[in-house]
Amino acid sequence: MTIQSERFSNAITQFPDRAPARAMLKAIGLTDEDLEKPLVAVASTWTEVGPCNHHFRELAVRIKEGIRSAGGTPLEFNTIAVSDGISMGTEGMKASLVSRELIADSIELVVHGHSFDAVVALAGCDKTIPGTVMALARLNRPGLMVYGGSIHPGQFEGCDVTIQDVFEAVGSHAAGTMTDAQLRDLEGRACPGAGACGGQFTANTMATAMAMLGISPMGNASIPALDEDKGDAAFEAGKLVMSLWEQNIRPRDIITRESIENAIASVAATGGSTNGVLHLLAIAREAGVELHIDDFNDISARTPMIADMKPGGRYVATDLHRAGGVALVAQRLLEGSKLHENCVTVHGNTIAELAQRAQETQDQKVVSTITEPFKTSGGLVILKGNLAPEGCVIKVAGSKQTTHRGPARVFDSEDEAFASIKERQINPGDVVIIRYEGPKGGPGMREMLAVTGALVGEGLGESVALLTDGRFSGATRGMMIGHVAPEAAGGGPLAALQDGDEIAIDVEARTLDVELSDDVLQQRLGQWQAPTPRYTTGVLAKYARLASSASEGATTG
Repeated sequence: MTIQSERFSNAITQFPDRAPARAMLKAIGLTDEDLEKPLVAVASTWTEVGPCNHHFRELAVRIKEGIRSAGGTPLEFNTIAVSDGISMGTEGMKASLVSRELIADSIELVVHGHSFDAVVALAGCDKTIPGTVMALARLNRPGLMVYGGSIHPGQFEGCDVTIQDVFEAVGSHAAGTMTDAQLRDLEGRACPGAGACGGQFTANTMATAMAMLGISPMGNASIPALDEDKGDAAFEAGKLVMSLWEQNIRPRDIITRESIENAIASVAATGGSTNGVLHLLAIAREAGVELHIDDFNDISARTPMIADMKPGGRYVATDLHRAGGVALVAQRLLEGSKLHENCVTVHGNTIAELAQRAQETQDQKVVSTITEPFKTSGGLVILKGNLAPEGCVIKVAGSKQTTHRGPARVFDSEDEAFASIKERQINPGDVVIIRYEGPKGGPGMREMLAVTGALVGEGLGESVALLTDGRFSGATRGMMIGHVAPEAAGGGPLAALQDGDEIAIDVEARTLDVELSDDVLQQRLGQWQAPTPRYTTGVLAKYARLASSASEGATTG
């Protein structure tokens, strides 16, 4: 047998004493010729539960065809996915962020345990994207992430609609402005097939960011899930991973401080999800790159918002694809000197070289120019103050509010808050406080789209603020502040709040405060007792014990 000393797979394919391992591999149809080639993992997050990853079996087939055509031997395995859209507003939503860690852990274990030489990770729904990239960073073997693509918008009463519209319709229905028949009609039309949620929500935000980071093929990022070109892009990704293996280009060659700043700039420029903060902090940590929550403020402040994307804007991901895709966003940022130009990508080219190839569709309205942006600064803002000493995050894309002052309405869970909103007990001017929903307290930092959607649907989106140590969906809009750190379950200042306390929010000043003296705040915290953990056994209890602060990415590593 030919010995390839540079291959991880030698540990199971070479030498006489590895005959048992080869026997097991031959049992699934591999030949001696197959075992002489690099073994490439195809780590799929396929699931039958929800549309985001539903079409991955077909994409995995095309990826494997690409790998074989370029001289590799692909072997597919599956890991988990949790559908945020299905679990939203339920106890099951606590599993969502935890799934990110399990996805990363499982890919790391399978690749390590079977000595794969390279990895293609196939991701779609929100946590599968950062989870797969975290695994690539840990393993640091040649690899890339393929995004499964966005869903097409649905049609309802002559308008494009997304899952965001359904969540907001729940509030409209509760307020009596939408009938039972209209709500049922909308839910049947909003999601017309496979693909991740259509706006610049978390999945499309992270897909954009990963292309700008360089760890995902640029041309694949914005192709819709069911577009006829998607299979060909998957095939090319299979070929591309073999090029990475041949050149020994590894994830940590790609994921650097400069490339992460490019990814952050893309989130800011497209009005992307606040979850981008949490996930990019986590990816940086796995790659050994120093990154702090305050860095998001600095990058967002110098990056104009140039994409008019839902939920704050007018367009969805399929519109961005037709306009010129993520490459067009990169080209605009390059023109404005907002990119680190020399960052290497999985293509072997720099981000600047890829950006220069962008082809803009004539008269497109989705992406503006650097000189005439939709906003002069980006869509993410980090606030600090006596309620959030470690920071918190708000998405300002599409919101006209920059300040808010009002009385606290304090709830110790998302469920309590949602019940109050459904009963129309929240008034204009209120600041809804939802605590004990952080990484440890939730556990798992539930997203609050059911709550925020209901507020918007009831017409309170511009008159009420919401503050939580939990998270928001990328479909959230309005003055909604999440990731408050330190969290209430750890004795953070949120734990001291009482109904009627005056809360002051100033986005321009980057501040979030309760109008209490330090002495009163500390006195209350001194009398505070930690709540009984909601889970004492199982994976959620394990996550609660291990999770870091949201200001550090809420990771378990």
